[in-house]
Amino acid sequence: MTALPPFLAKTVRSSARAPRVTVLLATWNGAANLRAQLDSYCAQTLPPARLIVSDDGSTDGTVAILRDFAASAPGFAVDLLEGPRRGGAQNFLHLLQAVPEGTDWVALSDQDDVWLPEKIASGVQMLAQVPEGQPALLGGRSFVCDADLGQRRLSPLPRRSPAFRHALVQNFAGGNTMMLNRAGVDLVRAAAAEAGRVVVHDWWLYQIVSGTGGTVIFDPAPLLLYRQHAGNQIGANSGVEAKVKRLRWMLRGRFRRWNAINLAALRASAHRFPPENRLLLEDFAKLQRADLIGRLTILRRLGLYRHGLQGTLSLWLAAALGRI
Repeated sequence: MTALPPFLAKTVRSSARAPRVTVLLATWNGAANLRAQLDSYCAQTLPPARLIVSDDGSTDGTVAILRDFAASAPGFAVDLLEGPRRGGAQNFLHLLQAVPEGTDWVALSDQDDVWLPEKIASGVQMLAQVPEGQPALLGGRSFVCDADLGQRRLSPLPRRSPAFRHALVQNFAGGNTMMLNRAGVDLVRAAAAEAGRVVVHDWWLYQIVSGTGGTVIFDPAPLLLYRQHAGNQIGANSGVEAKVKRLRWMLRGRFRRWNAINLAALRASAHRFPPENRLLLEDFAKLQRADLIGRLTILRRLGLYRHGLQGTLSLWLAAALGRI
């Protein structure tokens, strides 16, 4: 058996085998940058046991690259699935349903980034501290890069710890950094069957895991090169341009529409929430129906928060304008 880092010794001795990690990769017309991401899986200090790819109808060379990669014997199993062709969020939910029994941890992957060699091992180390049976979600920092992986800058650090009061109004980490333990996978698979439509898979994962009382961990160590290019679905929330774009989304009502979709998905799984979070969810729903004074009063009483001064101001502005 391949030698493992010291922090995995306890896991290996107790289970008599190496940890089994499955990488879930959603692809769609990603041929330009895909190979670099695939190669970074092979360079991991703790390689995955399996890669499952769901391709959402690519018309470029994406599928050919995936087939060539699988044929090159990368050292782990590669499964290629046909995606649902209903957008990136549904493609990832489709992948979560495909996680095989025996998987200990799942790592979510975009098609155009590059993982640093310790990414999987570090995630396993952190998630292994969570008691067995407790759903857990890990997200972390990244190096935000240009299309050629240059001009690297660190993504922002959160000012406060992850919590459901934050998850209702903001994500805590990029989905391309996220990992789940086995209990977390089982939870989100069951909740996904109830949710129907979700806005963004990673934000919904944060809401479900925190809402049900699971553990959410933020890793401050950057372990991923987050490539920014014209094809990014959302892109990193850093820099003046990104923040202005999100402010425009809020003013045009996109944040309010997203919240309505999120509320419907979360209500479908609210029976999994502890009583205090069910009550918080229902009080949050009242924000969309209340008048100006009511919205500001409810927002203050619930203690909802976004990170940073700009995030806080945009939340209160959204409430004042009826865009929440």
